[in-house]
Amino acid sequence: MTFLLESIIACAVFTLFVFLMSRDPVKTIFNYPPAIIERCRSLGLVDESNRPGGSVFYAKKVTALIVFGVLLGLLVRYVNGCTEFWSGALTAYALWCIVDWFDALVLDCLWFCHDPHFIIKGTEDMTKDYHDYRFHIKGSLIGMVLAIPSALIAGLVVSVL
Repeated sequence: MTFLLESIIACAVFTLFVFLMSRDPVKTIFNYPPAIIERCRSLGLVDESNRPGGSVFYAKKVTALIVFGVLLGLLVRYVNGCTEFWSGALTAYALWCIVDWFDALVLDCLWFCHDPHFIIKGTEDMTKDYHDYRFHIKGSLIGMVLAIPSALIAGLVVSVL
């Protein structure tokens, strides 16, 4: 029961963050399918300083994975009661994957793909690209791989505490 409630709360918090970040869709352009990014580039809407790639981008991602690992470790230790490395790592990974698939299926495929709020001016004719479900599912699979280091860090945190 604890894990179910924790999953629901984690999905709700993640939804809130997505909602707050999406108030200006152009600021999150690098979360869009490639064809839409290219159209926005041609329209001069893309701030290239925020584009993926480069050492600063990857340093931020690695830092985020570490921070999430520590936070997940604390969560599964003190909320779920995990006391061993593998129980902590697997519980953290499961929680991450639930939020990851909620993001892909509900937030991306149902909300993003069909809400006119996310359509950037000048790309209104790109309905097919906005409805690119494969892009979102692929992103979720990448997210599951990225979860592994964070889950291992969470397991380490659990075993140390």
